[in-house]
Amino acid sequence: MSAAKQKAQAVIADNAVVVFSKSYCPYCRATKSLLTEQGADFFTMELDQVDDGAAIQAALEELTSQRTVPNVFIDHKHIGGNSDLQARKGELPGLLKAAGALKA
Repeated sequence: MSAAKQKAQAVIADNAVVVFSKSYCPYCRATKSLLTEQGADFFTMELDQVDDGAAIQAALEELTSQRTVPNVFIDHKHIGGNSDLQARKGELPGLLKAAGALKA
């Protein structure tokens, strides 16, 4: 298994909510805004700001069949991208609560 794949899997395993993002991406900003509005405690990895970002993005594609960012995981499960997250807005509070990812 590649180091990038192991790193991606470790980040997903260690955090209730993860957004693999790029700092300049408007869809990523929309995702992070929605999670912030919902009071979510989430971990963001900006793939354009880490040395192995391209390798991690390729590893995520292997894991999820999704190449694009944002790539969102809640409770260690792949949710998808921004449009997938926005489409689940109604169930988001429940998902975040179940994941233990709501700020106190």
